Amino acid sequence: MATWLRKVDMPLDAWQQGLVTAVLGKRETGQYACGIGGAVVSIPRQAGKTYTFGALAFALCLANPNTLVLWSAHRARTHQETFKSMTSMAERPSVAPFVKRSLTGAGTEAVEFANGSRILFGARENGFGRGFAKVDVLVLDEAQILTEKAMEDMVPATNASPNGLVLLMGTPPRPSDPGEVFRLRRESALSGEDADVLYVELSADTAANPDDRKQWSKANPSFPFRTGEGAILRMRKLLGSVESFKREGLGIWDERQQGRKAFGPGLWSKRVAEPPSAGVRSFGVKFTPDGSHVAIAGALRPKDGVGAIHVEAIRQAPMSEGTQWLIDFFIERRADFAQVMVDGRAGAGYLVNALRAEGLRKSQILVPSVEQAVTAHSMLDRAVTQGEVTHSGQSDLDLQAEGAIRRKIGTAGGFGWDTEIEGETVALLDAVTLAHYAAKTTKRSPGRKQAFL
Repeated sequence: MATWLRKVDMPLDAWQQGLVTAVLGKRETGQYACGIGGAVVSIPRQAGKTYTFGALAFALCLANPNTLVLWSAHRARTHQETFKSMTSMAERPSVAPFVKRSLTGAGTEAVEFANGSRILFGARENGFGRGFAKVDVLVLDEAQILTEKAMEDMVPATNASPNGLVLLMGTPPRPSDPGEVFRLRRESALSGEDADVLYVELSADTAANPDDRKQWSKANPSFPFRTGEGAILRMRKLLGSVESFKREGLGIWDERQQGRKAFGPGLWSKRVAEPPSAGVRSFGVKFTPDGSHVAIAGALRPKDGVGAIHVEAIRQAPMSEGTQWLIDFFIERRADFAQVMVDGRAGAGYLVNALRAEGLRKSQILVPSVEQAVTAHSMLDRAVTQGEVTHSGQSDLDLQAEGAIRRKIGTAGGFGWDTEIEGETVALLDAVTLAHYAAKTTKRSPGRKQAFL
């Protein structure tokens, strides 16, 4: 790579050389060392991120004919700015002889090289990234607003590459950002549990004085030689709050927020709405891990599938009351609901067998796999964030949802709900999560369309 960067006159500073070298490090097999877990970079603004990884993308394309790079940002405005920077790089006299053309049409932005390599640009909010069969390098810019759905859409395309590389880069997420993928990748790396991920964080000290120039230099290796004091001062002033500047300008993660609260501040309360009078209903049942409680919740999907799914908590009860009341509940409604999703080691098996013995259809009862449980949580998270779910503002459920935190599941960015309060549970929230998944995914549609009870 260094040879090509010199050849096309794209010099890198020492810190950029070190970062690129780490990203491209290979194992004895010749595979990228971070080829499985990806390279994750948390970097403040105005540090030279686009130039660094743009130069890397150009070098990979020039050194390896027919390489396909997808460069995505969350917002169209960001990807357009990135594309402008990259076309400027492609037009340099030292680079232009190796470039076939730059495509500038909306939705087709690309730099195409004479050797068959390509860099395609697009915005995830516009659906960019789906449907590609083979991608060699996937650059996920604005990783602080990278969703599980986007990962599911884009990452599998790198599986067909003989040596695929996935790069996530962004600033620390705001509390309101859907940044759980980025947060959980960071937590996994810092825990030392994931040997297949490269994590690089450029940041000032957590308790840094936002006006300390030494901390500016620590966070931003381009200051003051390439990023001047005026640029940092402008960001300091225009970002408004100290918290925003520490996050965006100094790369400092809010340790109180990362991977903790289930939903961004105020999001859950914003989703209160009157329940619909009818629809296709499903249920979720959650047995707590310690076997102390069981909860049931319902979800109502509009018959035509258009509009938000409405969820409600129905009941949480101690297991000392047994489960006959649950069996009676479903027997009474067996003809009127599409599906029930039942999860929890403590009593799920018994309940499922009892319902089947009572004649409920096999297709009505779903016991989730770990992957389905992870997906269910991601789906509810996305629905709450984007306003695709409503609820009735029930006090017990609200307390659980607003106090819930996220717990990591596996090493691929999955999460579930938990509570920080000893002796409390999030069983109702878990039941709502399961009911929402059942309502969203079931193909069954019973004849009678009713409310929950």
